[in-house]
Amino acid sequence: MDVTRARDLARRLLEEPLPRRWAHSQGVAAQAERLAPILGDDAELLQCAAWLHDIGYSPTISKTGFHPLDGARYLRDVEHADRKLCNLVAHHSCALIEAEERSLDHELSEEFGVEDGELVDALIYCDMTTTPDGQETTAGERLSEILSRYGPGHVVSRSIERAAPQIQAAESAVRARLARW
Repeated sequence: MDVTRARDLARRLLEEPLPRRWAHSQGVAAQAERLAPILGDDAELLQCAAWLHDIGYSPTISKTGFHPLDGARYLRDVEHADRKLCNLVAHHSCALIEAEERSLDHELSEEFGVEDGELVDALIYCDMTTTPDGQETTAGERLSEILSRYGPGHVVSRSIERAAPQIQAAESAVRARLARW
């Protein structure tokens, strides 16, 4: 799948039913495009994953209510997308932690593998430094926004609290790579 097809698919699934999610996806993709110089051959794959990471929220494809799994399954089963792209969508932004909270970790792990650490960090960076409205932010601010939006005790809040160290480490790693470039 190329970037144009990924963007068009995300637009079709998100723009009308979930305009704020579409705005976020556009911002995440813009972040991915900015990382292209440090990613080499993986730049296009990251951009595709950035466009598609939240398609599992689309009401037309949501099955389990866990968007990383629903999005990756749709890409695999309907779009016949590349395995690496499906894996990135399935595991974006520490999704395995939330999968554990939802008792979906075995399904996620059995169906989708985890990709290279630098690529995973890059997608975490893009997602977690973009607001719900598509604006740039820091991972710390994004984590606070998520906790505020979902509130204490919510499955997403519990997951994001557990994932925070990994998210912040990914942000630091990507910023360090950008600084060396």
